[in-house]
Parts: sequence; structure tokens; C-alpha cells
Amino acid sequence: MPVFNWVALKPSQIDGTVFTELNDEKVLQELDMSDFEEQFKTKAQGPGLDISALKTKATQKAPSKVTLMESNRAKNLAITLRKGGCSMQDICTAIETYDQQALSLDFLELLLRFLPTEYERTLIGKFEREQQPPEELSDEDQFMIRFSKIPRLAERMNVMIFLGNFNDTAQLLMPQLNAIIAASMSLKSSSKLRNILEIVLAFGNYMNSSKRGAAYGFRLQSLDALLEMKSTDRKQTLLHYLVRVITEKYPELTGFHTELHFLDKAGTVSLDSVLQDVRSLQQGMELTRKEFMRQDDSPVLKDFLKVNSEVMEKLQADSKTAKEAYESAVEYFGENPKTSPPTTFFPMFMRFIRAYKKAEQDIELWKKQEAAAKEAESGSPGSEDQPELPIQKVRRQQMDMIAELKKKQMVKEPLIYEGKDGAIEDIISDLRNNPYRRADKGRGSAKKRAAGQSLQATPDISL
Repeated sequence: MPVFNWVALKPSQIDGTVFTELNDEKVLQELDMSDFEEQFKTKAQGPGLDISALKTKATQKAPSKVTLMESNRAKNLAITLRKGGCSMQDICTAIETYDQQALSLDFLELLLRFLPTEYERTLIGKFEREQQPPEELSDEDQFMIRFSKIPRLAERMNVMIFLGNFNDTAQLLMPQLNAIIAASMSLKSSSKLRNILEIVLAFGNYMNSSKRGAAYGFRLQSLDALLEMKSTDRKQTLLHYLVRVITEKYPELTGFHTELHFLDKAGTVSLDSVLQDVRSLQQGMELTRKEFMRQDDSPVLKDFLKVNSEVMEKLQADSKTAKEAYESAVEYFGENPKTSPPTTFFPMFMRFIRAYKKAEQDIELWKKQEAAAKEAESGSPGSEDQPELPIQKVRRQQMDMIAELKKKQMVKEPLIYEGKDGAIEDIISDLRNNPYRRADKGRGSAKKRAAGQSLQATPDISL
């Protein structure tokens, strides 16, 4: 018959339950199960099973040992002990001597979940008072008895885990604290950034004065709006215009971002989590000191405290400085430290810096394009040692091609065209159909008219 995947109770688990009142053998004797077997069989059937014999056999196999732990907990403990890779006695000895070399951190953290409960300690005490032979206990129960005899077991294990994690945790926290301190102080002390924000405030008030009235300041998220506000011709943003003004009128401010440090690193730090980790380390250090005071003959604890006490003091000092510096910087820029974590606060400046640099690049590119267009309109070849502009190169190629065509037409030679994908053929056909004209003649006048209109439309703002 197919397997029915239920979770069966052990014989020792049905005492006092309804199952002791049931007689399934009587039901099987009353029913003809042949049709059921025919309908549900999966392969050729052997002789029928004797249910009563199976029950008797299961009862005989039931463990007769005394158990001090719940079955699932004992099973999980057995799995954990196998991961330790050493005997139960060696595990307990390593905990008593704070031997970090014998037990890995992962194993200790797993074993910490199996600290004896009050109920298990009660059963252990009863078992010992009755002087029952230990052989009646499973290996896990025997380990639990030895495990429970270690003085201050929970404190010892927590100290061992703390000792093993301290250096890695400290090395992880210090750079994060330093990033918060450096970023916060550089923002607050940057005179160039203050002047940039002053210019933004001036333009914002100028634009809003007739509708909303003048403002004394703005939220930092308003810096993002500089990219959303576009000029009438939609060719530049307000940030582009501000960058032009700063470059021309306040060139000393153009490198303002060089005064700001570690914004990207600080923007990834969860300061609350870092401060909590520092507090946890301090609690672990205090627990270690108490353990050392209780048994000052432990060389492991003595060496650790000697080496790492100063590290812990520096971590505490840096965490206090980072918290104060950050809150001061956030409040300085008109934000609320409680609702503006580093992951929100610093990225606002990072976005502004990236957008500012991009605007500078755009403006530089536009200047080069305007210069090239003006040179093309004037027809000036430029100095001999300057590289040939693309439009000049194309014009020269066109002139050479026309001269070659006239020459071939005079000698009446057949035209043979070569080129990739017919590019040359297309160019020549176009030249035949459209008489040659200066490529920049009509376009230049249009650009001049557009430039004149742009100059008329742009107000002269003196700062």
C-alpha cells in the first residue's frame, strides 16, 4: 500500500490520551479491506500485515532510558554537538578555561541556545538524588548534566563569544564612526558650501517674491528642485544657470565640493545601529571585567583586558563625538536629527554635488559646440597647426569629389564607384541632384537670428 505521511506518536506519548481508548484492530476485523487494497495498491501485494504484531514490536522497541530533555531539543543538541568536533568533556573544559582555540564562535553561538532550563535542572537534581545509574541516560542528557555543572555557565559563554567577536566588531565600527565625524564636520565648516546655498536662496527668493514672499531658508531636499526648474526654451535647468553665474561671478566657489569629505561613506552608515553596537561592546567589556574579578587567575581574561581596554575607551569617545557632530551638522542645515538619519541626510549633498559637476560638464560642452559653430559660420580655416574641424573636412572632401567628377566627365570615362555599403555612391548621387551650396550659409543666418532672440529674451541680472 502507499505510504500515508502522518506524524505518529510514540508509545510513551499516548498515555492519558484518547488513543488509549481506541481499538483500531477491531475495526480492521470488521471490514473487508480487499477492495481498498485493490483501489489503492501501488504494486503486487504480499501477505496481509498483522497490525497487532507490529504494535507489539513497536512497544518492545520503545526506549527504556530515562530522558531529561524534550525529544526535539535533544535531537537538535545532538546535531550541534557533532558540529563541535570534540568530545563532550573537552567542550566543557574549554568553556571553563575560556579556550577560544578549541571552540569556534559559530559553535559557541549555537551551543548558547542549549543552556539548561529550570525544568531541566530540576529533573537533573531529581535524577542525582535518586542515584540512578548514568548509563540509563542518553548521550545528550549526560552532556546536559556535565554542562550544567559549569559555574556561571551563561556568563562564561557570553564572555567567550564577546572575546571572539571584539576585534572584528571594533575594526568594523571605527571607520563608520570616523566617516560620520569627518563628513559632519566638513559640511558644517565649509564656507564655500555656505556661499553656494546663499546664492540658491537669493535666486529662490527672487523667483518667489511676488507670489510667496521672501524666505529665510529652505529644506535641503529643495536642492533637487534645481534640476526640475527649466528655462523658457527648455534647454537648460536652473542649476545650469546658477553654475554659469558662479563660474563667472564667484569663480572661487567652483571647487566647493573639495572641502567636503567622506559623504559617500557616511551616507551608508546606520548611526543608531553603530551606537547600539558600541553599547553592546561596552556591556560585554563590563561582563568580562566582572568575570575577571571573580577569578583573577585567568590569563586569557587578563591579557584581553590589558590589550583592549584602551580600544574600548576610544570607541566610546568616538561614538559620543560622532553623535554630537552629526546632530550639530543636521541642525545647522535646518533638519531634524530624529527624522533625518545619515542615509537620508548625506545623500542629499551627494546628489547636489553630482548634479553640479554634470552641469559644469554640460556647459563646457555647449561652449565648445558654440565655438565650432561660429568658426564654421565665419568660414575661417583657423591656424595651420590646429586640427581640421569635421565640417571643414567634409566640405574639402566634397570639393575634391566634384573636381574629380568634372575631370572624368571631360575625358568621358565611365564612372566606377567603390565604397563600403554604397556610401560614396549615395554622396555623389546627392551632389548630382542638388547643386553645391555653402552648407553653413542659410544655417548661419538662422543661428544668428536665434542668438539675437536669445539675447533679447534673457534678462540681465546683476549680482
